[in-house]
Amino acid sequence: VQLVESGGGSVQPGGSLRLVCAASGFTFDIYPMRWYRQEPGKEREQVAFIDSAGNYTNYAEFVSGRFTISRDNAKNTVYLQMNSLKFEDTALYTCGVFEPRGNYWGPGTQVTVSS
Repeated sequence: VQLVESGGGSVQPGGSLRLVCAASGFTFDIYPMRWYRQEPGKEREQVAFIDSAGNYTNYAEFVSGRFTISRDNAKNTVYLQMNSLKFEDTALYTCGVFEPRGNYWGPGTQVTVSS
């Protein structure tokens, strides 16, 4: 299983970023996917969830209405569109999958919101 995130960067408050997670090594289209974030010294927290078909999504309250998770099963890719970014959204963002062989996360992509 390999998950590789990209799309992070530095952005001003109110700005937008689109994160991309490229997946390989497992049957992507039968597993739900999740985005997480982690700040230094804090626990990883789930940001968004999407089911295997992309028909159901769920968001943490602190991003609801600002972030959108989506997936393209033909490309084995999951996305996180982040709008109206706030200072407190600064974190390392990772994608994850719970697969029979174990739980997997990518190395992450850093998002920094600063003025």
